[in-house]
Formats: sequence, C-alpha cells, structure tokens
Amino acid sequence: MRRLAVLGMTALALGFGLAQQIRVGMAFDAGGKNDRSFNQSTFEGAQRAARELGVRVFDFEPADPGQVGQGIRRFAEEGFDLIIGVGFANEPSITRNAREFRDIKFAVIDSVPCEGRCDNAVGLVFREHEGSYLVGYIAGRLTNTGVVGFVGGMDIPLIHKFEQGYRAGAIAGMRERGINNPRVLINYVGNTPAAWNDPGRAKEIASAQAKQGADIIYAAAGASGLGVLDFVKQQRCLRQNELPAGVRFISNNGANVPRYAGYERTCPANTTRPMFMIGVDANQNYLGDTDNNPRTLNHVLTSMLKRVDVATYEVIKSVKEGTFKGGVREFGLSNDGVGYALDEYNRALIPQAVVDRLAVIRSQIISGALRVPDRR
Repeated sequence: MRRLAVLGMTALALGFGLAQQIRVGMAFDAGGKNDRSFNQSTFEGAQRAARELGVRVFDFEPADPGQVGQGIRRFAEEGFDLIIGVGFANEPSITRNAREFRDIKFAVIDSVPCEGRCDNAVGLVFREHEGSYLVGYIAGRLTNTGVVGFVGGMDIPLIHKFEQGYRAGAIAGMRERGINNPRVLINYVGNTPAAWNDPGRAKEIASAQAKQGADIIYAAAGASGLGVLDFVKQQRCLRQNELPAGVRFISNNGANVPRYAGYERTCPANTTRPMFMIGVDANQNYLGDTDNNPRTLNHVLTSMLKRVDVATYEVIKSVKEGTFKGGVREFGLSNDGVGYALDEYNRALIPQAVVDRLAVIRSQIISGALRVPDRR
C-alpha cells in the first residue's frame, strides 16, 4: 500500500500501474475496514476487484463520525470513476455529490441515494431478515436452555431487520422442539454511531444475557460484536448451579464434539453446557476456534452471511464493463446475497437434520410461502 498525502487516503495498487483508468474510492463509516465484519467484508470485495479487474481502489477511514462524508467529496473532486459509501451514514453525502457530479458513478451500501432517482447512483441493500431467520432457527434448534440472545449495534430500523428475523427463526426452532416458553433476549449497544465500535459495552450485554440463561448470542453490532466473541470465549460455558430461576438445561446438543483442553479443565461435562456466539456479515466461524484445531469445540456456532463483498465486487464490475445502472439493487436468499456459514469450524455442531430443514426453510422463504418479519 502507499499513502496519498494530499487526500489522506490509502491506495490498493496491488501491482497495477498508476496509468490505470478505473479508480474506485471507498469511504468507510465507524468501525473501520478491519472490524472483521461488515466493513472488512466490503474491503475484501474491493480487493478482489483490484486483483481480478485491474482497477485501482482507494479508501478513506474517518477519524471520527464528524468526518463521514469528507472522503466522498475529495474522491468526487478528484474525478474518480466510482465512489462507494460503506454504510448508511454515507448516504446524505453520496446523494449531494451524485447530484453535483453527474459524470461520476456512486453507490451506497445499506441505503438508497437520491431516493432511487439518480441515474448515476445506486443503493445496494440486503434482506438481512431472511439470513437472520436461518441463523435464528439454528439457535432455536440447538439451544440447551431455551434462552438465546441478540446484541445489536445501533438501535435503528436496519438492525431491527436482523433482530426480527433472528427472533422469528429462533422461536420457530424452539417450538419445533416443544419448548413452550421460548425466550429471545434483545439488547442494543447504543443509539449513536459509536455503538458500532464499543466492544466493551457489547461484552457487558453478553454477560448480562448469559446470567439470564442465554447460551447462544447473535451479534449484529459491527466491531462491537468482538466484545461478544471475547465474552463467549472467556466464559466458555454456562454452569448448572449458576442458572437463574426458571431456567434449566433441557438438552445436551453438541455433546459429541470433542472439547479442547481448557474447556475440559473448567467446564465439567455433566454440569455445564457450551456458550456460543453467532457471527454476522462475514464468515466469522474461524474466530471461535480456541486451540487452532477446527475439529474441537468452536465457540462461533455459525455466521449470518451478508454478502457485501459480492455486492461491492459486482458494482465495481458494472462500472468496468459499462453496465452500471442507478436505482436499487437488492440482495437476499434468492440471489445468494444472504445465508449462513457452514464449514470445517462448525460442521460438527449443526446436525444434518437441521441442515436439511434449513434447505426447506430457505425454499419456503424464497417462494413466499414463509414470510419473515423485517420490522417491529
């Protein structure tokens, strides 16, 4: 990488010469491109475009929320071919600049610029509730206590889509098992952009949910979600003698998965059950591997895949090929824009019967036979 002193931005040269015609500017929101979640996944899509399409990609990370929009303006003034606002907070700036710089292409992830009316601007939006229903169903089928948790980042309608899909899926999974009083605990880190980058607060929320009996916690909180991961890996398990009144172990799902040495020392098999996090956006399954051995117990049960990497790559490709269109592009189960992660880290945790049932549910959602709530 090289630093552009004038713009204060980073360029991904990746071996391509400075004469390359297509220049893409990426303006990130709070949390930064190394959050191992939403922003990082977007960044990886751009890196793929740089490698495969020969474009040059530059990025701007604001030092504080007040700088959101500065990078977009600078990219526009420099005449970039495509400018991507990563996150809904960039939408107002994208809209203003798209209306002024008509020869430049713009895109926003998680929002629609110009209310969909600018030919040179596109909104890349997702049906997060659909993917969240699937991971919620997994949680409902595999919880050992009948209590699961949700930790959202900023308390806004976008994250309510994650919340509502997860809640509906978890309740459906638990009711299939005959659990008469399914519980889904819902909490948010905050109501300002700082909520995306406060892992300490998210860790506190996860701890409070565990004390209420939640053994599986879905984190849709950007970089704050790393606090949930930290808690789950440190806590390792729920203990029978610490369960709150009204909560008991109702199953022993995952009992056949080999435990790593640290778990066996601190969590006796007959009186404990493992704690899990569900990741979001990128495949975070590997982050739950405690002993560098994917065959032993992993503390990330699965991840809800929100393919912002694919959306980023596709919009860059459309500019490269001259097929860019303004308006809205939506990504859901029907075009693999969302889903859940199943790999070597969690395959032993999710029984084949659950995987088979998920395939049926996915088809029902795509056909419309199963409608997933997306708002409160």
